[in-house]
This record gives sequence, structure tokens and C-alpha cells, in this order.
Amino acid sequence: MDVPVRIVLIDPSHPGNIGSVARAMKNMALSDLCLVRPRAFPHAEANALAAGADDVLTQARIVSSVAEALTDCAFIAGTTSRPRSYNWDFVTPRDVAARIVALPQGTRSALLFGSERYGLANDDLQYCNVLVRIPANPAYCSLNLAMSVQLLAYELLLAREEPRSQVQWEQPLAASADLEHFYAHLQDVLGQIDFPDRTGHLLERLRRLFNRAQLDRNELNILRGILSAVQGKRGQSRPKTPP
Repeated sequence: MDVPVRIVLIDPSHPGNIGSVARAMKNMALSDLCLVRPRAFPHAEANALAAGADDVLTQARIVSSVAEALTDCAFIAGTTSRPRSYNWDFVTPRDVAARIVALPQGTRSALLFGSERYGLANDDLQYCNVLVRIPANPAYCSLNLAMSVQLLAYELLLAREEPRSQVQWEQPLAASADLEHFYAHLQDVLGQIDFPDRTGHLLERLRRLFNRAQLDRNELNILRGILSAVQGKRGQSRPKTPP
């Protein structure tokens, strides 16, 4: 089954952790690794701890932003152990693995892992469809980076091998880059119609709503068309400047 999954490490500070992640990925038949602003990479320590997964390190992409890492991804899950807003859809590694393998064939997914010290930043969450929590001892729930990757990758391997009925999708899911264009368009239109943002978090909540919905390409095109129609009506309603 073609279930391409990208492991995205954001601000990894220890090259040894990158190598250990590469080893965990290769153990579970994953190879797409993307590093966002790594502190030290390439590095001899990364190669040493990869322990034979040098090919995963060699193929790893280095990018300067989370958005760049996710451009072609249509389903994005962030990992977190910290309390977050209750508006989030929290799932277990087993749950998210089942959701990923049920996506249309060829749909690229991403699993986001934050820095070793701070985890995912709030700005990173805006790209996520769901958040993943790994069940652990509540009194000591801090897992190291490679352990977290290993657990999710293991659940993905099991889910890939499990026979299951396939969901019939009408259209491929919209890619992250296309969603970012939509959010920029939405923000522009909301400004044009002077829609009130009483809490200062309107766009953040709208992003969360649409990310939960997992828009396909056709649905996204419909929404973009609605926004364009609103802009067209606004243009028609403006009084014409006399010659």
C-alpha cells in the first residue's frame, strides 16, 4: 500500500538524536526525513547513531520553515505531551496510524516532532489536522525524540499490514501549500468586509476548523470560489468615482 509518510523534526538540537531517529525510521520502513533548522547537521554523531541508516540521513531534506517542510502534505499530525486547548482533536499513535492508512492512495502525510526541550511551538500547531499524545506515566511522560518516532512508526507499520476496507474519496485531499493560499485569501476577505475579531484569535480558530475538516481539492476550490465571489460583489457595490 502506498502510504508516504514524512517525519519532520523541528529545531533538533542534538545531531545524535537525528541519527537515532533515522535508525528508528529505517527499522519501520520509513525513509522520508525532513529537518527544519537543525542546529548541527550533517554531523559525525548523527552518522554514528544512525547505525546503518545512513541512506535516510543522506536523503534528508533541510528546510528553513515548517511550511516548506509540509508543502506537498495533505494530512499533518503534531505530537505533544503538553496540555493544549480543548478545541484540539487528540488521538493516540494507533488512532493516527489508522487514519493515515485510510487516506487516498498516494496522499502524503507528515508527523511533526518539536524540539527536544520545548516540543511543538504554538505556531507549529496551525498546520496540524490532529494532535497525537503517546500514552505514558502521567508523573513522567517525557519521551526522547527517537523513542517518540519509533512508537509512531511502529504503529504505522502495523496499520499498513492490517487488511482493511478502503474509504472511497471523491477527490484527493488538498495539499498544505494550497491550504496556505486559501488561509491568506480568507484573511484578505475578512479584512475587506471588516469582520470583527473580538478575541484576536479568529484566523487561528478558523484554521483549526478547516484543518479538522480535511478539505479535498474540490471543496477547497469551492471555498476559494465563494471568497472570490464575495470580493466581486464588494467591488460592484462600491460607489463609482465620478469622472
